[in-house]
Amino acid sequence: METKLSLYNTLTRRKEIFEPLNEGRVGMYVCGPTVYGDPHLGHARPSITFDLMFRYLKALGYKVRYVRNITDVGHLEHDADDGEDKIAKKARLEELEPMEVAHYYTERYHKAMEQLNVLSPSIEPHASGHIMEQIDFVQRIFDAGYAYESNGSVYFDVEKYNEVYNYGKLSGRNLDDIVANTRDLDGQSDKRHSYDFALWKKAAPEHIMRWKSPWSDGFPGWHMECSAMSCKYLGEQFDIHGGGMDLMFPHHECEIALATAALGKDSARYWVHNNMITIDGQKMGKAYGNFITMEQLFNGEHPKLEQPYSPMTIRFFVLQAHYRSTLDFSNAALQAAEKGFDRLMKGMETLGKLKASATSSVEIADLEKRCSEAMNDDLNSPMVISALFDYVRIINQIAEGQQTISEADLAELKRVFDLYVYEILGLRNEKQEGVAGGSDMLGKVVDMILAVRQDAKANKDWATSDKIRNELTAIGIRVKDRKDGVDWEIE
Repeated sequence: METKLSLYNTLTRRKEIFEPLNEGRVGMYVCGPTVYGDPHLGHARPSITFDLMFRYLKALGYKVRYVRNITDVGHLEHDADDGEDKIAKKARLEELEPMEVAHYYTERYHKAMEQLNVLSPSIEPHASGHIMEQIDFVQRIFDAGYAYESNGSVYFDVEKYNEVYNYGKLSGRNLDDIVANTRDLDGQSDKRHSYDFALWKKAAPEHIMRWKSPWSDGFPGWHMECSAMSCKYLGEQFDIHGGGMDLMFPHHECEIALATAALGKDSARYWVHNNMITIDGQKMGKAYGNFITMEQLFNGEHPKLEQPYSPMTIRFFVLQAHYRSTLDFSNAALQAAEKGFDRLMKGMETLGKLKASATSSVEIADLEKRCSEAMNDDLNSPMVISALFDYVRIINQIAEGQQTISEADLAELKRVFDLYVYEILGLRNEKQEGVAGGSDMLGKVVDMILAVRQDAKANKDWATSDKIRNELTAIGIRVKDRKDGVDWEIE
């Protein structure tokens, strides 16, 4: 590949030139949701971040296998080893089967992702569908000598692993710090050390979700699922492992330890983490009770919301910030994103109506260069948006007759805008899509009405001309009379 992508590798703490494991082929694994509640704004950021990566890698010509898991078993209430399974608890409270709960919220998640224009991954495995793979992976760790059984549960021996390898190399923690900050929990006396973590948990008599294993009837620990499923679908070593930075410790740190213990190497060559969305300076999430669901964002029914926000406004809001920076929620920030997105879409509409001249007075070659350099520099979507806005200004100048553009340059400008706005950033023109039949039908209908208005003006029927303009304005279509004809845009 001629174009090389620089990614910030969390493990090395620096940007590295991305080199795929297999030339032209990329394996990417991203931790997906735990499906026990409605998808919320905190889910939007990793989904959009890695959708951007998926889209761009494909645009560069790579063949990408993108695996995003669904956690529907093993994620416990208090931490990775303590409390009740979150989905089982939801099932017990609502008198449902756990898989009913998981299926319902998985469908809700998929619907929200579709609204955000997040592409489906290549493979979306469920933890509950890969119990045998997880049992086999536990056995490999057991055989390597880094696991021990205690009363039917199996735990990872962190201290023994740390004697040979470095537990904490991803998060930058050392074992002494981990010991000092690990609290003793009731019911964990089966562990040799408080920082050991469960690979397999023996199920209590009342536990709903359970499977047979060589050690007990039970269920896999949360950290096991990604190790087993990434290995199954991407091989023992793959290119990119991603997720939110809240997963760096302990989840991803544990994954590195599991893979290294079982396989003798870290499975992932590049670790990439998006930063958090915060609200009032605190991470947004279910555990903090400060989350806003995607449905609430779209309908505006939440005390912290002043108005509804469309899916593309949310997507644009996320893309305006670099994925490694903190993104703070506020109505002012979302309203600014709404205005920015609207400005970009109006620029796209104006671009579609431009008429070519014999020559160009504008230079358009710089746009694609700026966009590609920004994306190659650790997926810098804010810089891409900045470049696009600079050219929206030029598009408006052309429309107003202050600049000219040749037919070839106009075709190239449209190609670059379509590539980066629609294909790579994944944005859509919601106002046009909201009209039955799509944007093509809307354009034809409005053009037909404006042709009637032009006839009225030619006949000096100013009352009819004004009535048409006012009626269109009332439904959100602004009419612009120009020297060379008439133009319109959706407000």
